[in-house]
Amino acid sequence: MTASLVLASTSPYRRQLLERLRLPFTTASPRVDELPRPGESPRALAQRLAIAKAEAVAKLNPAAWVIGADQVAECDDDILGKPGTADNARMQLSVCSGRVVTFHTAVRLMKQGDEALTHVDVTRVKFRVLTSEEIERYVELDQPLDCAGSFRSEGLGIVLFERIETDDPTALVGLPLLWVANGLRKAGFDPLTRLPQCL
Repeated sequence: MTASLVLASTSPYRRQLLERLRLPFTTASPRVDELPRPGESPRALAQRLAIAKAEAVAKLNPAAWVIGADQVAECDDDILGKPGTADNARMQLSVCSGRVVTFHTAVRLMKQGDEALTHVDVTRVKFRVLTSEEIERYVELDQPLDCAGSFRSEGLGIVLFERIETDDPTALVGLPLLWVANGLRKAGFDPLTRLPQCL
């Protein structure tokens, strides 16, 4: 009997990404305190939260494989959280204008009683210099209020950048699918094994 798969996240972006693998899964809210600890680096914060989210949901689903993920954005060593309001989004984009923002996207794949796998992807985004009018218009059109860094790279946010340096373009959205797909294969989940052989 195949073990079940649970995504320890209520993020619609992570759910949509995982759906691309065409594997059956459910979602669960991990309810983890996401406040950084004093002196904690962005990478360490992302990894700690991904592990904590996976462990919280795995305790309630001991027979399932659980994916926990977290993303932390930083600009000049300052953590950029989700803006929450249009004013905060405009302020964040003004700070990011012309600069490089680094995104640490951490993932934990685990099942109680099995070896856990952990990964941190690093993506660097170089923003072009943005005018206040461009920032105002972008926030109005894309409403990126629930996105760290105040943009949707899968949407109109792509026009804000000069370049993206990454090993996995899906990591910027919140879940590095290249690593996740490989990890899931090791755990026994592979959608391609269910396809009929080509004649």
